[in-house]
Amino acid sequence: MAPLPVLSVNNLEVVYDDVVLVLRGLSLDVPDGAIVALLGANGAGKTTLLRAVTGLLIAHRGRITKGSVRIGGTDRTGADPADVVREGVAQVMEGRRVFAEMSVEDNLRAGAHSRRRGEYREDVTRVYDLFPVLAERRRATAGYLSGGEQQMLAIGRALMARPRLLLMDEPSLGLAPRLVEQVRDIVVQINGQGTSVLLVEQNAVMALSIASYGYVLEVGKVVRDGPARELLDDEDIREFYLGSTPDAGRRSFAEVKSYRRKKRWSA
Repeated sequence: MAPLPVLSVNNLEVVYDDVVLVLRGLSLDVPDGAIVALLGANGAGKTTLLRAVTGLLIAHRGRITKGSVRIGGTDRTGADPADVVREGVAQVMEGRRVFAEMSVEDNLRAGAHSRRRGEYREDVTRVYDLFPVLAERRRATAGYLSGGEQQMLAIGRALMARPRLLLMDEPSLGLAPRLVEQVRDIVVQINGQGTSVLLVEQNAVMALSIASYGYVLEVGKVVRDGPARELLDDEDIREFYLGSTPDAGRRSFAEVKSYRRKKRWSA
């Protein structure tokens, strides 16, 4: 019998303000021990999916109207955020949301609120091993760190909960290419230590280069999924996300697919 996915989302629908339908029957799985990439342009519904998993929809006047979210085989649809953390799920939010007026170490301590007191030292040592610059600046005020350092701190704070599943929302956004490579390598290292990762990204090359499987999300629906290498080699995906052909610049991935089909039919 195959092991249960650490996260399984089935036919999920989400609305905001009881009016705006954002997710439209979305389904995906994150196998235990895997890195799964979720690609999509702004407004595709990527962050909404993460909010649905972590129980944060209510803070944004959203709610699940259909479908289910299962964590490790247990139904956690609409669960309280604290319960989701206790289930072993942590999130690195978009925009490096650190506690700007607190020190690096106090940010990490805040991330360990669900851990037992005796485990803190082991967890913080792991974070400092991953991010030596944070160890050097442990007493620095988080708001004065560079953008890259703040991203490291946001990741480190999430790891303090010792999650089995890490949700990462656009971790490369706004970073210089050198730092994007560093974040990529850190994600691989975290996964190698036993943490599953759902990597939400617009940077398709970075995400698919380290993922085992990927999903392409558009207008709240999965329009393509498959092994990451196949997606990276897919001509339509390269055209829309990487701008690698003269037909780039279409408004949507679905439009690219439709346009290319028309060209093939007329050839």
